[in-house]
Amino acid sequence: MSPAKDHPSQIALPLSIAGGVNSHRIVVGNANAGIVDALRNPDHWPFRAAVLTGPTRSGKTLLGRWASAQGIEVVDGADQLDEADVFHRWNSVQDGGSNAGQSLLLIANVTPWDVTLPDLKSRLGGSLHLAIGEPDDAMAAELIEAHAEARSLSLAEGAAEYLVPRTRRSFADIEALVATIDRISLERAHPATMSVWRAALEALHGPPQAKLL
Repeated sequence: MSPAKDHPSQIALPLSIAGGVNSHRIVVGNANAGIVDALRNPDHWPFRAAVLTGPTRSGKTLLGRWASAQGIEVVDGADQLDEADVFHRWNSVQDGGSNAGQSLLLIANVTPWDVTLPDLKSRLGGSLHLAIGEPDDAMAAELIEAHAEARSLSLAEGAAEYLVPRTRRSFADIEALVATIDRISLERAHPATMSVWRAALEALHGPPQAKLL
């Protein structure tokens, strides 16, 4: 896999995120660049199978949709399925299986995925494991912009530079921050400028630290 790039990039996608918030790109940065490279080259996967895990709201399902559009068989929420069914899906892409020659991506929502069926555990042990990390500052800034874009939310200039050092570095928190900015901006009928950013940060993280604000 190639190393993460210094600056995030985007993959154009003809997809939408459920729930009324539209998005047409995946932000690629330090946390997932190697995974994107691997998804582009499924022929290199051992046993033509890979397991994708990652933090909440880190884009596992969206990556799965993109992989599916490339012809990869994707099982989202595999950790919630009967293990015998997952074992059958793994076998189906092996030589002699019903889907022989096709690559299989299993997406698990828990880390680690505690598999109890011995046969499945051994098969997954030999598969490629892809784990999304936490975003760095550059990726966090791009995520803020992407979530705002998905909501048609216009952020005043300098938003990412102001918000990134003041919010928790996780996919879920960054998404929640932009959603809160959007909500407060609408409630106040006020553009998403610094006063709204501050209110959103306080709503999520408590009173601000004087040295930061």
